[in-house]
Amino acid sequence: MTSDNSTGTPPAPLFALRPAVLNDIPELVRLEMLSFSSDQLTARHFHHLLTRGHSSCLVIERGSALVGYVLLLFRSGASLARLYSLAVDPAWRGHGLARRLLEAAEESARDQECAFLRLEVRKDNQRAIAIYREAGYRDIGEIADYYEDHSPALRMEKRLSPASRPKDALIPYYCQSSYFTCGPAALMMAMKTLDPGMELNRMLEFRIWREATTIFMTSGLGGSSPHGLALAAWYRGFDVDLYLNDAGPLFLDGVRDPKKKEVMELVHQEFVEEISHTSIRLFHARLTVDDLQSSHAKGAIPLVLISSYRIYREKNPHWIVVTGFDERFVYAHDPFVDVDEGQSITDSINLPILRKEFERMSRYGKSQLRAAIVIRKRNT
Repeated sequence: MTSDNSTGTPPAPLFALRPAVLNDIPELVRLEMLSFSSDQLTARHFHHLLTRGHSSCLVIERGSALVGYVLLLFRSGASLARLYSLAVDPAWRGHGLARRLLEAAEESARDQECAFLRLEVRKDNQRAIAIYREAGYRDIGEIADYYEDHSPALRMEKRLSPASRPKDALIPYYCQSSYFTCGPAALMMAMKTLDPGMELNRMLEFRIWREATTIFMTSGLGGSSPHGLALAAWYRGFDVDLYLNDAGPLFLDGVRDPKKKEVMELVHQEFVEEISHTSIRLFHARLTVDDLQSSHAKGAIPLVLISSYRIYREKNPHWIVVTGFDERFVYAHDPFVDVDEGQSITDSINLPILRKEFERMSRYGKSQLRAAIVIRKRNT
C-alpha cells in the first residue's frame, strides 16, 4: 500500500486540540462575543483563570484560527469539576467540535482525579442540552433567574468514574449571606430537612448567629460555637448530639488579644452551663466517617466543622452539612459560594469528598479540634 503523502509524515489533523495560553485571550474573547449575547467572559476573566484560577482551558484550532474552547473549574478538596464555559465559532458548528471539546474536558477532569463533572446550561438551549444528555449527563436541578437576562439554568452532572451513588439528597440548599454565618446556614439546611415548613431567610440566619457566636474569632467577627449551634437547634425543637474531642474553650489558638480570649472563654462557659440544663447529649469524643454514616442512615443530619484551608487556603473554621454517603465519598453542602473565583451554587451542592480527605479536613487548628453536631426530630 502506498501513501499519497510524499514526505512520509502523517497529514496534520483538520482540527487540533491544545491547552490555551495567554496569547489566545483575544481569540477567546472573540469566541465569547460570537457565541453568547450575555454573561460573556472578559479578557480580565480569562487572564485570571489562565494564571491564577484553579482551572483548565482547552482550545481547538484549524490552522492558526481558534474555532472553539472549553473551560473547566476544579473544586479544591472535592472530587468535582465544573464545565464553566464551552463555545464554538458559529461558522464551524456542525463538525462535532462541541462533542470533541466535551470529551476533552472530561478527560482533563479525570486527570485531576475528579469523579464528577457538573455544568449549567440555559434551559432554552435545547441543542446544547441534547448534546449533554447524549453524552450521559443527567438533570440534577434548576436555578431560577441565573443569567443576566433572568433566564433559568438547568444543572446537569455526569459521573466520570464507575461507582454506585446514593439517592439525590433531599437536603435543601441555603447560601450563607456573610462570611461569618456558615454555621447558621448549615444548621438551617439541616433543620429545614427535618421540618419542611421552616422558612429560611436572612433574619433567621443572623438570629442564629447572634445566639451561637463566639463574639471574636481569629479576625473580625466571631464564628459559631458548636455549643451555641447545638443550643439553637435544641431550642427550635430538635434532638441534638454534640461531639467534641476538646472540652475546653475553643478557637483560642488564633486569637492573640488576651481580652478577646477572656470574652471567648466567658461565652464558652455560659454555653456549657446552658447545655447542662437541656437534653442535649454532649460527648467528648469524635465521630468517624462510619459513625456519621450510621447516624445519617437513621434519619439524623450531621453538621461537621472543617478547616477551610483544605478548600479555600484560608485558616478559618468552617461548617458544612453532610448530605449523603457512598463507598468512596462523603457528600456535603458547603454554605459558601466563592463568587470571586467564578463559583456558583453548582460548585457547593452535594460536594463529593473522598472519605480519607474528609477525615483530614474535619479537624481544625493546632489542637486538631473535631466537632460534629447531629440533629434529628425530637421524640414526643
